[in-house]
Amino acid sequence: MYHIRMDTDSLSAPKRTLTEILFVVFLRMIAVSCFWFGLQYWAMLVGYSLNGAARFDLLNLPWKVAAASLAVLFPVASLGLWLAVSWGAVLWTIAAAVQISMYMVWPQIFGANMLVPLLHLVVAALYAFFRIAFWLEERRKAEQVRIDLP
Repeated sequence: MYHIRMDTDSLSAPKRTLTEILFVVFLRMIAVSCFWFGLQYWAMLVGYSLNGAARFDLLNLPWKVAAASLAVLFPVASLGLWLAVSWGAVLWTIAAAVQISMYMVWPQIFGANMLVPLLHLVVAALYAFFRIAFWLEERRKAEQVRIDLP
């Protein structure tokens, strides 16, 4: 027979900092937007949007490659971001780099769109801000542990 001590912290959920909670909310907001991007690309490719003018069979080769890739990348990145796993951010980074390249490097093929690259850069900056905040929290905790040691 096992005896479980009820006075230990091991039975309770780990305490989350405000930064961790805000980071998960941030990731989930980005996950929803990635899912929306993915739905837009799928709607375009199957002819549901744009009056069917951007169906996969009607697109030129660069658009076929980009749209098909992003139609897969965005929903999968969305899942990873929603679950707050590291591969979600990696896939979002790849998808964002593709979209930024589409609209900034090859505007003569994909058209000029400044809003999408700008939004991706804002999200990347916010992500970097959170990573720096986590690093500073870890440094502070390590410093506190070092001070508390006899």
